[in-house]
Amino acid sequence: MSSRTISSRRPARRLTAALAAATSGALVGCVAATPARAEAGHDVPIGTVARTVGDARFEPGPCPRTADPIPELGRARCGTLTVPEKRAANTGPGDPRVAGGHGGRRITLSVAIMPAQSGTPAPDPIVWFAGGPGDDAVSEIPMALAGNLNRDRDVVFMSQRGTYSATPELTCPNIDRFNARALGLVSNAPSTGRLHVEATRECRDRVAARGANRSTYNDIESSADYDALRRTLGVKKWNVFGISYGTHLALNYMRLHPKGIRSVGIDGVLPPSIAGGAVTWKAAREGFDGLFKACADQPACNTRYPNLKATFLRLVSALEANPITTTVTVPVHPDPVKVVLDGSNLVAWLTSATHVAEGVPRSIDELAHGNPQRIAEQLAGGKYSPQAIGRVAHGLVYGIFCSQWTPYESRADVIRGGRRAFPSFPRSMLANAPQLAWLHDDCRAWDVPPAPPSVRDVTRSDIPTLALSGGFDAQTAPSNGAYAARTLSRSTAVTIPYVAHVVFADSPCAQHITTSFFDHPSTPDTSCLAGLQPPQFDIAP
Repeated sequence: MSSRTISSRRPARRLTAALAAATSGALVGCVAATPARAEAGHDVPIGTVARTVGDARFEPGPCPRTADPIPELGRARCGTLTVPEKRAANTGPGDPRVAGGHGGRRITLSVAIMPAQSGTPAPDPIVWFAGGPGDDAVSEIPMALAGNLNRDRDVVFMSQRGTYSATPELTCPNIDRFNARALGLVSNAPSTGRLHVEATRECRDRVAARGANRSTYNDIESSADYDALRRTLGVKKWNVFGISYGTHLALNYMRLHPKGIRSVGIDGVLPPSIAGGAVTWKAAREGFDGLFKACADQPACNTRYPNLKATFLRLVSALEANPITTTVTVPVHPDPVKVVLDGSNLVAWLTSATHVAEGVPRSIDELAHGNPQRIAEQLAGGKYSPQAIGRVAHGLVYGIFCSQWTPYESRADVIRGGRRAFPSFPRSMLANAPQLAWLHDDCRAWDVPPAPPSVRDVTRSDIPTLALSGGFDAQTAPSNGAYAARTLSRSTAVTIPYVAHVVFADSPCAQHITTSFFDHPSTPDTSCLAGLQPPQFDIAP
């Protein structure tokens, strides 16, 4: 979450590169047995029976619209979950009460169930919690299946409230377009902040025009939605797998609705108790240091790019004082794109560039020798990508940030966190943490009440939990996994070296550990860690 890009507004997961060009609004057919057949026996596949439990109702039906083609939906069982937009106070675990009884506003969440490859699934499916906040879980089906997550179990995907295939959907393309234009602005200039907040107000008005209650788009209501889904599907126990922001939701879900959870996997861990700007600064420092150390430990990289860390820190301060302005071309944009490369944009670039670590030392070296093009092109390519426009539910993003984060972390806390992580950075940078620029100003404009203080409680549980982190993760700190595991009495914390944010997306070893965990939650197989090798960095002539 750096200044106003999709990947920079949130602790973003990395989608697989195989996603095809956008086809907005496509409705994909799916396999769904009739309710009559489903009700005839107890062994019918989940998601084939219409069922009402309390104030929630699941209905089998067509698969949801998707922004990109997802051929796998052709063999999914799909439907919708309808729930109240606002429940009663939700002051205790599993509180089923609903404000206004059956007469309040209701929302609809899309559901897609990918069947197990084995054909005879284990009785406890896996439910996928998407990244973001604001990503649609259905869009992450290709990532889950590429990692073989559905080998022995059905995997359930539900569009979290407000996301792309939910009703209402609370996307704000104006923010995404501003994210791209903001590349041509000085990141920390007050004028940039004013434009930033103007875009947030426009989004707020769009959400209000759709009749949405902004204060109900948060972890508390979403956790209740997932508990309702489990019950309406008739699932006694299931497993949870959350990535990036989905780990934040999973930890709250474990705390609020522990009944019915067999085990939990969290990858790219962001504990709700510490979420905010300070930990985002810490994440950047840990991920950067992991990459810099890998270069220093590799003789060819260290010889060609000596003192890489010091070079990067020097460049950040120099560019914050005297930004470089350049223009680049991107494939999807007809005109040259202006890029202002200042200290904050350089940090934002590296936060994401740890995913392509092999080229990072060369890019930093080129910048140090006066050539910013490679870095500028990567920044612009991400922000102007078609996949960066109209996909993220900013109504959910701000609902979480502004009720669960900013009320419990001051701007001074963020500055102190930045100073601890990067003592040499200019003060002008420190209030705008990577991925969270101008957040306190935005939240004043978003105007929602704070969530109950308990939303920041540490999760304490004896549910078997796997906490996965990446050694190059600059978006959610590698140390966050161990932090969360301290109060999870049956947990296993694993760091995958040389991998960035959301290791399941990129590491076959992480995928193996994850599937072995769901088979044997007390003894996941981590033997593959011994054979992992650092990247071969790109050495320029």
